[in-house]
Amino acid sequence: MNFDSAIAVCRSCPGVTEDTKWGNDLVFSVGGKMFAITNLGEATGISFKVEDERFLELTDRKGIIPAPYLARAKWVYVEDAQALNDEEAAQLLRRSYELVFGKLTKKVQREIDGNAA
Repeated sequence: MNFDSAIAVCRSCPGVTEDTKWGNDLVFSVGGKMFAITNLGEATGISFKVEDERFLELTDRKGIIPAPYLARAKWVYVEDAQALNDEEAAQLLRRSYELVFGKLTKKVQREIDGNAA
């Protein structure tokens, strides 16, 4: 997994905003809700939300751990670039976006979809 490619996937999702939180974290959000986090500068890892069913499967892999402070919400942290290939990482990041987007109000979803068109 190339972390720069992962960041590009996050940036390509409709309605995404980026901001810096906690001093050194680059946060990707949709509708004001986080779906991925990495560090500023050269990315050395990335955290994102996963489906409940995938959480244990992914955290059983070498190089993927429960995300600090966010594991209870089923977030994982990929600390080793070799843990995922680029295609699987892109699918998981898009799914994280979809999971968070799906929890937004219908009104906010329509606003984002309208701006993406």
